[in-house]
Amino acid sequence: MDLDVMFGLHYWGSDLFRPHQIITHLFMHGSFPHLFFNMFALWMFGATLENRWGPKRFLIFYMVCGIGAALCHLGVLTIDNVRLTSAIQDFNVNPSFDSFVKIYDKYGLENFTITEGAKEYPMQSFRDAWSAMPPESGDMVFRARLYLSNFVELYRNIPTVGASGAVFGVLFAFGYLFPNSYLFILPIPFPIKAKYFIGGYILMELFLGFKNSSGDNVAHFAHLGGVLFAYILLKIWNKRNRRDFY
Repeated sequence: MDLDVMFGLHYWGSDLFRPHQIITHLFMHGSFPHLFFNMFALWMFGATLENRWGPKRFLIFYMVCGIGAALCHLGVLTIDNVRLTSAIQDFNVNPSFDSFVKIYDKYGLENFTITEGAKEYPMQSFRDAWSAMPPESGDMVFRARLYLSNFVELYRNIPTVGASGAVFGVLFAFGYLFPNSYLFILPIPFPIKAKYFIGGYILMELFLGFKNSSGDNVAHFAHLGGVLFAYILLKIWNKRNRRDFY
């Protein structure tokens, strides 16, 4: 039983997508450090918010941020998958080694494993072999089309797990409500105000999200989605000027 397949968040165009994954992926993590640092941040900043709001309001806030982050991430996945499909369609119409390399570099195909019969080998081996042959080689073009077709299916089925989007919403709320609180963050050798640390962290996520480096498997726009929904919810609550939302 593959829990990532069942409960991880999949692109809505994938055959593996299920609506419940929008919630269940918040309780899945890829590794112990991933789980530890998310829960440490949740405890460190969330405890203060829960003491201010009470447990029910905090739970509502946390889940809204998590679900909002998932919706933003699904939007980014839609754009990304449409672009990948379009690039592969262009390659199929006008195949060339250069256009293959562009897809290879942008989507990190060096991590993609090719299966032929009982043998498996990395896509890097195919790229190296094609680079040593004529770019218009019919056999290599045929194989490239086959491999890219398999890759787009694999890419569509990659799951996303983790509570980072909801936790980023908690981080933002702490910085929004307690901007001048001092934080001691290792390895920074001096205390720093929450508004500067959290604001800088958000700007870094924005930069990394638009940079979209090959091999970066962090859902930066999910983090930013958590921040966005946290801001919207805090604004709504501030207008109502009351402590209860239920």
